[in-house]
Amino acid sequence: MATPRLFRLKAEVAPASSGPQALVLPIARVRVDTGVFHLDQLYDYFVPERLSEDLQIGVRVQVPFGNRETEGIVVERVSRPLITGEIKKISKVISRNQVATSHSLQIYDEVARIYGCNPWDIIRSAIPPRVASVDKEIYVSESATSRIGKASSVFFTFAPYSSPESQIAVQAKEYLKFGSVLIVAPDENDVDNIVTNLEKIGIHALKLTAALSREERYLNYLKSVKGAVKVVVGTRSSIFLPLKDLATIMIFKESSFDHYEVRTPGWNSRTVAETRARLENLNLILSGYSPSSDVALQIDSKKIKYINARTDVSVAAFTPVSGTLLPGRIFADIRIALKSGPVLFLAPRKGYGNALMCSHCKNIALCNCGGRLAVASKNVSPHCVHCGLIYKNWKCNFCNHERQYLLSRGLDRASEEISRAFPGFPVIISNADIIKREVENRPSLVFSTPGAQPRVTGGYAAVVVLDGMRFFSHTDFRASERGREIFFETSAMLSPTGKALFVIDESNPIVASVSRWNAAHIIKRELSDRQHLNLPPFSFAIVLRMESSNSTQIVTGLNKAIE
Repeated sequence: MATPRLFRLKAEVAPASSGPQALVLPIARVRVDTGVFHLDQLYDYFVPERLSEDLQIGVRVQVPFGNRETEGIVVERVSRPLITGEIKKISKVISRNQVATSHSLQIYDEVARIYGCNPWDIIRSAIPPRVASVDKEIYVSESATSRIGKASSVFFTFAPYSSPESQIAVQAKEYLKFGSVLIVAPDENDVDNIVTNLEKIGIHALKLTAALSREERYLNYLKSVKGAVKVVVGTRSSIFLPLKDLATIMIFKESSFDHYEVRTPGWNSRTVAETRARLENLNLILSGYSPSSDVALQIDSKKIKYINARTDVSVAAFTPVSGTLLPGRIFADIRIALKSGPVLFLAPRKGYGNALMCSHCKNIALCNCGGRLAVASKNVSPHCVHCGLIYKNWKCNFCNHERQYLLSRGLDRASEEISRAFPGFPVIISNADIIKREVENRPSLVFSTPGAQPRVTGGYAAVVVLDGMRFFSHTDFRASERGREIFFETSAMLSPTGKALFVIDESNPIVASVSRWNAAHIIKRELSDRQHLNLPPFSFAIVLRMESSNSTQIVTGLNKAIE
């Protein structure tokens, strides 16, 4: 006979009583992380009396939503709810620190409206994740304030012969007399250089980038909201920072693609900065070597003041002949430059041979999958850029010949050919794989791709832009402005006595623009062409992909909405 077991009582955990609700402003309006796109409205919750003191605007809270607990941010405290049904109570205060202000909460909503997204998608980018140990170290209990007064919007171009980071630092010092300054740069390297140049002129600045540790990033964020510093330098997500006594926002290299958020909804730092400047009445300072088409349109309509660096640059253009890498007349200028310092060669692409052609019939070499063939390095078999298939014994599909011709030279092939033409000089290569931040000021051949150009103290004796038209030959709408920026940025790295050598047709307007250090003429012509063709920034298009059975209803609904 089995021994009977003792009875065991079933234990259940009952939620602790939240106690009575607050007597003053008992309703909190909360922005909730619903996790659902269309549930983007504010929700009302009762405020327990025991949490009332800590529940200020911008405080993180935990609230019941559906059958789960989720995070939210208090937007305001009111005396009466907007709904008449059941209202739940706030579960707890996650952090007593005010990580947002009434101004910043308004910015989140406005940016979400512009980009057609849930405001929490913006909050996720704007506010760093909480770190409990940092919350114990610092307490922010006051709202950040912005300067109220007459504001201005300006675009200023960087001058040549000095680093753009030093120029933005000088501008920041000038605008400190109005209040705090927020500088937004494209990448981590730009942030480090700007902070270094600010320290050189006696200005302490905080960094706010994704490369920082979670603890340091959250700590710097809270310090900025509290007002511990007057200058903050960060990457694109720092554009939402509610910096205390903020007076000026500065966008460094505003046309850079790194100012676009890579995740949905893909907001842009400049657009957010313009929204903040309008709502908070702030100074907006945009900078770069040439403005983007969006900013150029605002300059043309007098909404933004254009300040150009008045100077001249020595420029020579050499029309490429028969696909040669370096036209014959350019060699003399390069030899003269190598007597006094390094020469920078800028190639459009990295690699060795980015396209292959049959030397006999001139047909492009293609893989069976349709992808083009490329060559990774010297004496290496061609491979497909799509499927990666290697052709050890390549033969032309059209004429069956074996002789190859590299149609599109990469950086490695360019350095190989040019170093043979100028023997005896050290060769330095900088590209996305290995970026050289700085090189010595001595005669040498420096090869680089866009964005990886090394700095040199005193500037280069000459810069050579290879295959210049390829910088403008991309098929997207931003190709021309990227090309302009690359030509200006590379030419700015010259010494005051250096010379810019462009392998491009002499009639190309970029030659005269760099020589006069003024892109106004080429930008006006581009804006005129875009207006005639009904292209951005004059008009925009949205593409909707859907089942054909739904398209008729969508079109009908859109037409009714327009009416």
